[in-house]
Amino acid sequence: MKRLSLPAALALLILGILVGSQVNNVISGDTIYEQLSKFKDVLSLTEKYYVDDIDTQKLVEEAIDGMLNHLDPHSVYIPASQVPKIKEDFRGTFEGIGIEFQVLNDTLLVVAPISGGPSEAVGLMAGDKIVKIDGESAIGITTEQVFQKLRGPKGTKVSVTIKRAFSRDFLNFEIIRDKIPIYSVEVAFMMDGETGYIFVNRFAETTHAEFVEALKKLKAQGMKKLLLDLRNNAGGYLDQAVKMADEFLSENKRIVYTKGRREEFDSEDISTPGGIYEHGPLVVLVNKGSASASEIVSGAVQDWDRGLVVGETTFGKGLVQRQWDLRDGSALRLTTARYYTPSGRLIQRPYTEKDKKDYQEEAYLREEKEGENIEHQEESDSSRDLYHTAGGRPVYGGGGITPDYIVKQNRWTDFTVQLRSRRVFLEFASNDLDREGKAVRSKYSTDFPKFQKEFVITQEMLDTFLSLAKNSGVEFKRDEYEKDLHSIKALMKAQIARALWGNEGYYPVVLKEDAQVTKARELFSEAEKIAATYNGKGE
Repeated sequence: MKRLSLPAALALLILGILVGSQVNNVISGDTIYEQLSKFKDVLSLTEKYYVDDIDTQKLVEEAIDGMLNHLDPHSVYIPASQVPKIKEDFRGTFEGIGIEFQVLNDTLLVVAPISGGPSEAVGLMAGDKIVKIDGESAIGITTEQVFQKLRGPKGTKVSVTIKRAFSRDFLNFEIIRDKIPIYSVEVAFMMDGETGYIFVNRFAETTHAEFVEALKKLKAQGMKKLLLDLRNNAGGYLDQAVKMADEFLSENKRIVYTKGRREEFDSEDISTPGGIYEHGPLVVLVNKGSASASEIVSGAVQDWDRGLVVGETTFGKGLVQRQWDLRDGSALRLTTARYYTPSGRLIQRPYTEKDKKDYQEEAYLREEKEGENIEHQEESDSSRDLYHTAGGRPVYGGGGITPDYIVKQNRWTDFTVQLRSRRVFLEFASNDLDREGKAVRSKYSTDFPKFQKEFVITQEMLDTFLSLAKNSGVEFKRDEYEKDLHSIKALMKAQIARALWGNEGYYPVVLKEDAQVTKARELFSEAEKIAATYNGKGE
C-alpha cells in the first residue's frame, strides 16, 4: 500500500476539516469544530487559572448533562460507575450466590433465596441471618459491601455463617457462585380456577421468554382469563414489548411504528401468526408509573380492541433511546425516534419549556375521574389529538394511554407509608419467624391455601408490630392506623407469606386488598364483549 507524504497527509486532513465544517454549517448554521474548540478553551482556562483546584472529569460530565437538558427528558449521560448495574438489570443475569436481601438493623437478612440459584440449592432459607462471610463478621455490613463480598465470578466459592430462627447453633454453608437470573416476570399464579395473573416489572432481554413460560404454566393449570399487570413497569427493550403484544394479536396487525429524523431509525412491527393467547378475555392493568414498553403493549391491546385497559393514565413516554458506550466506560443514551401506537397515536407527553423535575412530577400529580371510560369521554374535552380503535372507539394521543376503566390505586395514609419505608413489616416478619417460625412452617409450609384461609394477625401480633414501629421512629397516629388497619394486617400477613413461599405467597395475599385488581377481575365479561363486538372474531 502506497504511503502519503507528511505534507500530503496534512493537506488531506485540512481539506477534510474544511469540508466537514461546510457540511455542518449547512446543517446547523455553526461548526461543531468551532464549538468544541470554544469548550476546550474554557475548560483549559478554568483548569489553569481558577482560584481552587478543580475536578475536570466532573466539570465535563456536568457540561454534558447541561447540554442534554436542552434536548428531551429521556436523553441522558450515564457515568461509568452506573453502566454495569444498568446493563445487568436489562441483561437479565448476574453472577453471585442468588439471594434477595435487606440490611436490617445492622444485620444481613435473607429475604428469600432466588429460585434455582446456588443459595437455594445448599439450603439457605428466608429469614436466615448471615453473621459471617468468609470467616469475617457481617454485622454492620452495608449494602454496597454485600455486593462486593457475595457477588463474584461463576465457579468461585464463598462461605457464610447463618443464624437460623429455630436452630440453637450457627450453621455454615459453602456456596459456589453461579449465574443468577434477574426475573422480569415477578410472579405468575392462578387467582381462582380460571383467572391467571402475571406481573411484569420491566422489559429486559429475557422478558418475552419468561412471559411465554408463564403463559404456558397458567394455561396448563386451566387459565381461561388473563390479568396482565404492568403497573410501575417503566419499560425497557422495545423488541420485548413487541413480542409480548404479538402473543395477543392475530397475524398482520401493526403493533408499533417509530419515526426519527434519520430514516435508519424508522421501523414498523407487524404481528405474526401463532400467538399463545390470541383468544380469551384479557385485562391489562396500568398506572402512572407504566411507561414506554408498557405503553406499547397496552396501546396495541387498546387500539385493536383486543381487551380492556384498566387503572390510571400511563406516564406518557413515547420517545425511543439508543445507547452508545463511550471510551471511558460511560455511556450516552440519546433519543433517536418517536414511537406510535397502531392507530397512529403519539404517546409522548409535551415536555418543551419544562424542567425535568416538573415533567416527571406532573404525571404523578394528574387527577382523573374514576369510572367507565369505554368511549373515552374523560379525554374528549382536552386538546389532545383524536384517533380511533379498530372498532371505531375514540382514543387520544399525546398524553399516555388512558384506561377504558379508570380506577385509582389504594391511597395509604402517611402512617402506613412510613411503616413501609422504615421496613417495619419486614422486621416484624423476621422477628415473628424467629419466635414462631418452626410452628408456622410445620403447619403451613406445604399448604398455602390453608395459610391464606386460616392464618390471622392477632392483637398480640399488632401490639408487637406497633412496638417495632415506635422503635423505628414511626410516630403513632391513631386515626391513620385505624383507617388503614385492614391493609396493615394484610401487609403483615403477606410479608410472612413471602418468607415462606416467596412472591408466589406474597402477591396472592396483598392483591386481595388491591382496589384496581378487584375491579379488573369484575371486567372480564366486558373485555370479552369489546373484543367480540369490535373485532367480530371473539379475539
